[in-house]
Amino acid sequence: MSAVVGTELDGGARLQALVTGPSTRVVAYDHGRPVTRETFESHVRAVAGTLPPAAYAVNLCEDRYRFIVALAAAALRGQVTLLPSSRAPAVVDAVRVEHPDSICIGDGMLDPAPPGYHRLPDTLPALDGPPLEIDADAALVIGFTSGSTGQPKPNLKTLASFVASTAQNLAALDDLLAPGITTPLVATVPPQHMYGMEMSVLLPLLGDLAVHGGRPFFPQDVARALAECPRPALLVSTPVHLRALVQASVDDSSFRMPPLAGIVSATAPLPAELARAAEAAFGCEVREMFGSTETCIFARRRTAQDDAWTLLPGVRLHPQPDGTLVDAPHLAAPVALADIVELLPDARFRLCGRNADLLEIAGKRASLGDLTRRLLAVPGVVDGVVVQLDADAHGVARIAALAVAPTLDADAILRVLRTQMDPVFLPRRLRCVASLPRNETGKLPRATVIELLQG
Repeated sequence: MSAVVGTELDGGARLQALVTGPSTRVVAYDHGRPVTRETFESHVRAVAGTLPPAAYAVNLCEDRYRFIVALAAAALRGQVTLLPSSRAPAVVDAVRVEHPDSICIGDGMLDPAPPGYHRLPDTLPALDGPPLEIDADAALVIGFTSGSTGQPKPNLKTLASFVASTAQNLAALDDLLAPGITTPLVATVPPQHMYGMEMSVLLPLLGDLAVHGGRPFFPQDVARALAECPRPALLVSTPVHLRALVQASVDDSSFRMPPLAGIVSATAPLPAELARAAEAAFGCEVREMFGSTETCIFARRRTAQDDAWTLLPGVRLHPQPDGTLVDAPHLAAPVALADIVELLPDARFRLCGRNADLLEIAGKRASLGDLTRRLLAVPGVVDGVVVQLDADAHGVARIAALAVAPTLDADAILRVLRTQMDPVFLPRRLRCVASLPRNETGKLPRATVIELLQG
């Protein structure tokens, strides 16, 4: 299967369809009702006519179908959609300070509502008209990094770049999709996140997939959403949600997952043990995707069977002393990432960690990612993270950790870690907490982790 895309020239501008395929193609399921391309476009035209004038729009819609309608409506008005790393009011306010000529679009009551808040009606209006096309090279969205390694940074994306990256993603998922028929898609990740944008917004707009309008969170909600689809669906999720689904299948005898076309995971490293457990529990392949807000997805692997990644078509990596340059058809120029890689034959590579994660203490080396995996391997630890604190007044940057372990205390965890880690890498501060402050995609903003460690 390939993306259904096409462009044409018009007065020097390259026009690109916002949604592709026949007018009868189902692009979404809105509260269980199939929505065709024709109906979707009529909703977009009508909503676009109601939007206040502005240069930017912050899309806060919870319902995924309404998010996509609002995104397309803003694009039709020439408004660039801003995607903050979180929908927390303080994060949204910070983005709007940098983009003052902006409105907020949502689908629910907000208290307090942000200035310039435009709420979509419960029943979307409809308006006939020509197919939806916009300038392919104009800014479509600005996505912001999660802040897991520092301050969020803006990244501009055009529809043309998304068309190219979506073609790669469709090729990477081709053998998981139903041949000759629309594949349903259910996602637990928010559409405001770049991974959610790529997998649950662009795939149904530019490929033969139809997205479920909800964003299920708890395992029973995920199973219910999958059961509402007319045929086995592709589940787009994260390691945090997958762990909860696998645990539910073990602990709850009433929990049943419908048949799946496959599972896609991203946003955080997926442990091979969890990937194997999910494949065994749900009878389908778990395919992990690798990318970033800056690059979009550029590699894939079947984590249950392989620790090496396969590059998507046309992508090339160029190792650097402090990271890696990513060169891809959808990128205007190579993008530098802090990830250290080892190139392998046949367009494959092995991830060796992030430059910022690599530690060297007393002539010995380790990575924060490996130390975190060792913490999570302690029996009784259900979640955790190892970090390196900022240097103190003496220039010493100590190792610290947070752990969620209801039946253990810090001393018990450290006793086990002493048998698993070199003493120089043992956390000098280990705090047990009820839960980690993960965001909607399961990531841990560094500033929040440090604040919790110091609390």
